[in-house]
Amino acid sequence: MTRVGPIGYWLGCYRKYATFSGRARRAEYWWFTLFNVISYAVLLTLGLLIDYLTEGNGIGPGLLIFVYLIGVLLPSLAVACRRLHDVGQSGLWLLVTLIPGGSLVILIFAVLAGNPGPNQYGPDPRQAY
Repeated sequence: MTRVGPIGYWLGCYRKYATFSGRARRAEYWWFTLFNVISYAVLLTLGLLIDYLTEGNGIGPGLLIFVYLIGVLLPSLAVACRRLHDVGQSGLWLLVTLIPGGSLVILIFAVLAGNPGPNQYGPDPRQAY
């Protein structure tokens, strides 16, 4: 059984850029999320620093973050959908985030252990490693 490290999980989400089928382990989802949060914080800090040093009008940080968020939108939705598949739920559950408090439901699904063995969405990703 080979181990996939944090970078492997993160890159794996980009390799499956728009793959909404299959299943994603908790580790894959959470490492991808952690790297996105860190990247967001670094870009925000960098944008604010550049804006401060150039005495800009504040558009730089927002534009930098906007471009980043557009770039990670599809892989984020895909890995969240695959994570829901791992716990036996439909990816349509992501629509619950459109209502206030709905993200809490997705958070609960994201921390649950996946279904052992194959389910209707594919084989157990833990057995693939």
